[in-house]
Amino acid sequence: MPNSPLLATIQSDPPSGLLSDPSDTDYRRQRLQQIGSYPSPTPIAQNQADDETTALCAVPSGTGYGTLPIVRPRRARTQPSLWIAPRRPTLPSLPITRSGTISVPDSPSAFSTTFTQSTHHRRISQQRPISAYDAHLVNANADAAETDINIRTNGFRVWYSSFTSIDWLHDSIKDSVRFARLRRGKSIRSRVRLVFDKSLGWIIVTVVGFLTAVVAFLVVRAEQWLFDVKQGYCKTALWHARHLCCPRPDEYGSLDGYCPAWRTWSDVFASWTGSGSGGEDSVVQYLALTVIAIVLASTSSLLTINLTASTSFITRKESGVLSPDFDKSGEQNAPSSSQPKRGVIYYAAGSGIPEIKTILSGFVIHGYLGGRVLFIKALGLALSVSSGLSLGKEGPFVHIASCIGNIVSRYHTKYENNEAKRREILSAACAAGVAVAFGAPIGGTLFSLEEVSYFFPPKVMWRSFFCAMIAAVTLRFLNPFGTGKVVLFQVTYDKDWHAYELIFFILLGVLGGVYGAYFSKLNYRWSRDVRGGTWLKAHPVAEVILVTLVTTVLCLSSPYARMGGTDLVYNLFSECRTGSKNTHFNLCVLDPSNFDHVWSVVRAILVAMIVKGFLTIITFGIKLPAGIFIPTLGVGACAGRIVGIAVQWLQYHYPNSIVFDVCKGDMDCVVPGLYAMVGAAAALSGVTRTTVSLSVIMFELTDTLTYAVPVMLSVLVAKTVADALEPKGIYDLVIELSQLPYLDAKHEYLWSNLSIKEVTDRDVDVIRVDQHNTVESLRDQLQSLLNAEHDDGGFPILRPGRDEDGLRMVGYIGASELEHALVVVAERATQEVRFHTTYADEELATSYSTWVEEPRQSEDDPFDFSVYMDQAPLMIQSNSPLELLHQFFVKLGARYVIVTDTDGDYEGVINKKTWLAFLSELEEKS
Repeated sequence: MPNSPLLATIQSDPPSGLLSDPSDTDYRRQRLQQIGSYPSPTPIAQNQADDETTALCAVPSGTGYGTLPIVRPRRARTQPSLWIAPRRPTLPSLPITRSGTISVPDSPSAFSTTFTQSTHHRRISQQRPISAYDAHLVNANADAAETDINIRTNGFRVWYSSFTSIDWLHDSIKDSVRFARLRRGKSIRSRVRLVFDKSLGWIIVTVVGFLTAVVAFLVVRAEQWLFDVKQGYCKTALWHARHLCCPRPDEYGSLDGYCPAWRTWSDVFASWTGSGSGGEDSVVQYLALTVIAIVLASTSSLLTINLTASTSFITRKESGVLSPDFDKSGEQNAPSSSQPKRGVIYYAAGSGIPEIKTILSGFVIHGYLGGRVLFIKALGLALSVSSGLSLGKEGPFVHIASCIGNIVSRYHTKYENNEAKRREILSAACAAGVAVAFGAPIGGTLFSLEEVSYFFPPKVMWRSFFCAMIAAVTLRFLNPFGTGKVVLFQVTYDKDWHAYELIFFILLGVLGGVYGAYFSKLNYRWSRDVRGGTWLKAHPVAEVILVTLVTTVLCLSSPYARMGGTDLVYNLFSECRTGSKNTHFNLCVLDPSNFDHVWSVVRAILVAMIVKGFLTIITFGIKLPAGIFIPTLGVGACAGRIVGIAVQWLQYHYPNSIVFDVCKGDMDCVVPGLYAMVGAAAALSGVTRTTVSLSVIMFELTDTLTYAVPVMLSVLVAKTVADALEPKGIYDLVIELSQLPYLDAKHEYLWSNLSIKEVTDRDVDVIRVDQHNTVESLRDQLQSLLNAEHDDGGFPILRPGRDEDGLRMVGYIGASELEHALVVVAERATQEVRFHTTYADEELATSYSTWVEEPRQSEDDPFDFSVYMDQAPLMIQSNSPLELLHQFFVKLGARYVIVTDTDGDYEGVINKKTWLAFLSELEEKS
């Protein structure tokens, strides 16, 4: 038979054996589609495909990126029942060819068509292709009898597709086997390898911390220069930002003095036209600022949209190639599914923390932590922050650090081939990201524990702290701000707080909680109804330009609104020292007894607070790198500064009041900057719902524990108030809005009278070993599974019970593993496929055909798929409480759970996405 025209265009080598990498998706799709059309075995080559480290791939038309469980609109029930198991559509006709072309090298593939059946059987019998994911579990120098029993019982795994859950239990077993083999060696070389293995994690986190600090330094310096370029340039050194160009005052932070080395664009225009000095408040200056800001923001958005779209990350690790989503011709041959398809998402957009939480919880998003996203995120972040939009760079630093952790850790197979182990490095990288953002290594470690990480044993905590320390120390030596400080708004106070101020701190906590709750609500509704429900959804760059234009116009209303986020927070935090010429842009009230003077300052701060709050609502979520920390700190600091100035005014007017007796006549007793810091912490706690880590970050910012009680009190009050008004923080709402498959281990559910039977999927296809299972029939079952969008599912393998009344479990095989196995034997469509369990005693074998009549099949039989089968899946009885099932998924990290009746007979299966869909409906119902 001549080769298929399409297959003939794919140049490659045949699968090379046990340690081979996964095949190209086009190759696997064509192999599976042509099962049954081979009159004789034909070795077909595979294409060396791109992965997330290579250049952009062609974007398939109409491709959805993964699927999610059904998530209803918030507080709106659309289904009468809590969970309905989806029905699978009938198997459509399989297309053999697709329209469109595949780009290949010029040299044609040369394969022989004269292979006999025995030659083909011998080739694949000796070299069964297993994904490189479990390659290091295969000992090439040992026979099958020496293979660890845990490996054979748990089965080999292949690659994980995007938005599928990892198998925590399998990865844990795999790492324990790997480590046991290392300890088994007694030679000097084996001992050296063991020591290196134990030290590898520390080496990696050291490199990650150092590189995170270097990238943060480059981003900060680029952002400072680009931000100041909107206003002018330095005549002495074009690459210097304004604070590096101009002489500093005695106390850093005030740049309101005249700087002869700095030239504004209005001055440049005035020199061209000969009209004299332009000044910083001229129309030309505002126009130049607006145009440059739009250029910076739109450039960041274009980079994000064009270079980090999810559809551009097509890797060999993707499975489910029989799904209609992989048909690049755009012909949807399968009926539409009841489950929604995932649209295009942009990996460099937003803060990245919700997606990092999803990844650390055990889900895979290929390419999200790759080199391309790292570069675009860092470059786009500098552009977006410098444009003057109401956003920050602190949250995206967590994403950047995670990208670095992912890239560095994958240089060794210990982390490359173990998704669970790699997440330990990612947790440490998150701590480093917060450390360089706030100069708070301890706070970064606690932030990773409290907000981001899902699995955080003591070993990970130590490495996270070490990684954060390396990052903070490195950034301190790099000195990005030229002040010797890690962050611009790091301040110190020389005044203590007093008991009467606790009342005002509680007030700030209430205000922060109210702001956080309603900010989250309004941003969620804006993103859902305006950004996602109008023409803006199809024109994200136009939205960025409009938001930038609105920002530049509204910022004209207040000089504080025009300031950069870190500059504003620093000056609001600053203490006004007696006799200092630095008034911090007139934020210092020189005459607190004069109401008119006080009101003029308060009014300017109030306008800036309202403008910043509104702009943050419409800005957070646009398609460019954007964080939420700095804008929220700015709004909270404005509120705190206003309260502090009000208390200061009261002290000047009522100095003899019993409330102010503790001041003992000291008119500088009240520090408005302290109130600003407390208000900032309260607002950030209300928005993100962090408590312990945020308090420690604020302690490290002020270099003292003197204000531990005020900060802790306001943070706790803010979280309590915010939780009462809106149970979910901003990150959880983004996860819900984006339909990310995140299982919250901290959430408590009310199970009422529900049982496991309510969520069990009884309609899932099964493989029965007492029936004739051929390569072609299993391919058809796999096609049906993928058409129903159960890409994260699999097949229970069953046999009849001893009394022929009911079905018993033999094992479970995932869709990815079955696909990989079928590709190897695609030429033999009518050949029977066998499954059996691993027992030394032949009488205990549970493959029905083996148990009844056939001899045990050889271990190297390519049509024996038992090597991919989980022979000991987690099982639970149908009368068990739902809380126990929940703990299976949360504490054990189960990917699927088999449900049996009280007699041990099979009833159904519950996978992680099915459980997530059930929890979503349960939450809406309650």
